[in-house]
Amino acid sequence: MAQLGSSLSAETETLSNVLSLVEAFRAFDSDNDGAINAAELGGILSSLGYNASEQDVRAMMREGDANKDGLLSMEEFLEMNTKDMELGELANFLRTAFQAFEVEGDDALTAADLYEVMGNLGIDQLSLEDCQSVIASMDADGDGAVTLEDFRLIINSLF
Repeated sequence: MAQLGSSLSAETETLSNVLSLVEAFRAFDSDNDGAINAAELGGILSSLGYNASEQDVRAMMREGDANKDGLLSMEEFLEMNTKDMELGELANFLRTAFQAFEVEGDDALTAADLYEVMGNLGIDQLSLEDCQSVIASMDADGDGAVTLEDFRLIINSLF
């Protein structure tokens, strides 16, 4: 556990990058249907100042569309954007935390829950504010909690 504590700042930075990807996915998913289509991807790239051709957009879609349904799910988007990322112990830590939540049987996860479980795991270097940021970035409906399914989706994309 000492090694995790010593590399926690790197793990926190990695988590921040992953959570930024979750926020980017939500920005791409303009119709909020849980998937990104080629038009949404092209539109957001254009709004960011990228002059991607229709062919470029289609190539990006093909690269990430693992199930070949013509859409990028959150899981596919995260997989596509984290495959070259050095995740260190982050994914293992999140999986352990997720398993603790599953045992509790709740279907929602709050920042206080995450903070408590992290403390129980001996990870007390992350503040309650850090945990609030984690939850806020995954909280699509703004109710202050995320479902375990949303949390699971992010964890699965890290492996």
